[in-house]
Amino acid sequence: MTPIRRIYMAPSILSADLLHLQEQVELVAENGADFIHVDVMDGHFVPNLTFGHNMVSTLKRFVKIPIDAHLMISNPDQYIEAYANAGTDILTVHQETCPHLHRTIQAIHQHGMKAGVSLNPATNIATIEDIIAEVDLVLIMTVNPGFGGQKFIRQCLKKIAVAREMINRQNRDIYLQVDGGVNSETVTEIISHGANTLVAGSAIFNEPDIVQAMQNIRSAGEKMLR
Repeated sequence: MTPIRRIYMAPSILSADLLHLQEQVELVAENGADFIHVDVMDGHFVPNLTFGHNMVSTLKRFVKIPIDAHLMISNPDQYIEAYANAGTDILTVHQETCPHLHRTIQAIHQHGMKAGVSLNPATNIATIEDIIAEVDLVLIMTVNPGFGGQKFIRQCLKKIAVAREMINRQNRDIYLQVDGGVNSETVTEIISHGANTLVAGSAIFNEPDIVQAMQNIRSAGEKMLR
């Protein structure tokens, strides 16, 4: 396995206090976050309803680091332009919702964004083997998407390792992101299996000191790089 050179933190605003959203996002952005992760849910593909492209536009007013939008929605193709216009830097779609995944990834790139592909826990990693050369990010869900604070599904560790092998064969930089149950306890196994980009929501924003919580996760992961 190619050594992981660094860890990227992507705090998810799904668990942030919306009454203090700007304050909390600025705190993590100014203290080591690499991306701000926006979980977009439509109440159809996943059993929850959250943010839209207007949230990205709002964040762009006061956040300098990249916005990473994760579309957990049906028919993502019809919203690509809206997320591009909102200022999204990385747009991730689900393999399960894209019958013409190559076309979707190409459309994301044509709109000036980096493109990611995500897999639910029960989806076989082999389903993205033919698209991985085209993407900038692979997101492995380690909980069933919809709600924050769920327990990490350890069976997904093998999928992370296989994704890392697939990425290494491409001989270029592709983020391997993990979302779901990421905290200072699970991060060691996540990093040891090859991930380099961590989405954490409740493990950061539900803690009294959100900056320290984020730094604790990063520090625990960085121990695996030594």
